[in-house]
Amino acid sequence: MDVAVLFSGGKDSTMAIYKALNEGHNVKYLISMISKNKESYMFHVPNINLTELLAEAMNIPLISVFTDGVKEKELLDLKNIISQLNNEINAIYSGAIFSEYQKSRIDKICNDLNLISVSPLWHINQYDYMLELLDSGFEFILTSVAAEGLDESWLGKVITYESLDELKVLNKKYGINIAFEGGEAESLVINCPIFEKRVEIISAKKEWYFDNGVYVVEDAILKDK
Repeated sequence: MDVAVLFSGGKDSTMAIYKALNEGHNVKYLISMISKNKESYMFHVPNINLTELLAEAMNIPLISVFTDGVKEKELLDLKNIISQLNNEINAIYSGAIFSEYQKSRIDKICNDLNLISVSPLWHINQYDYMLELLDSGFEFILTSVAAEGLDESWLGKVITYESLDELKVLNKKYGINIAFEGGEAESLVINCPIFEKRVEIISAKKEWYFDNGVYVVEDAILKDK
């Protein structure tokens, strides 16, 4: 099957690509929605500009689409670009895990365009999923945090098995989603099995706002593995 994947550069959309490829599909395009609204209901915002570098690391064509990020109206921008690919693809893959809001809207767009909507991570056990990421060789950092228990020290942090143990404790104490699907954090993949090169961050800064923050990557390059 020829597919396009909604791609943010985070762990979930990258895992969706990984699974599509492992299932034998041809990932023809990655689609990145670049929202002007930091509070977009649909689209990942932190370091979205890096998807171009990550797409290069995977050697998959990237389509970047700018949107004002206005609730519901931003879906028209997504539908418009997918409709332009309608004759080239059979399905849209996404990294949705628990967000009914996101999945239902992607499903509707695909239904309207007679495309298959695939969410390979849907309702996956959050702890098992994080283990799968690490066991599969995914290296990713946190690029934003917005939950009790996740302080400034988590920004830019590479998630490891030890980090996962810490997250289990925070889950019991504060009820956070271990896979961050409740908006607790956003991530950026810097290396994984489908990357031909790894990402090296040259410079970055932390922006902290009392109880939440963002890790802004200012410069990054691709390096041989």
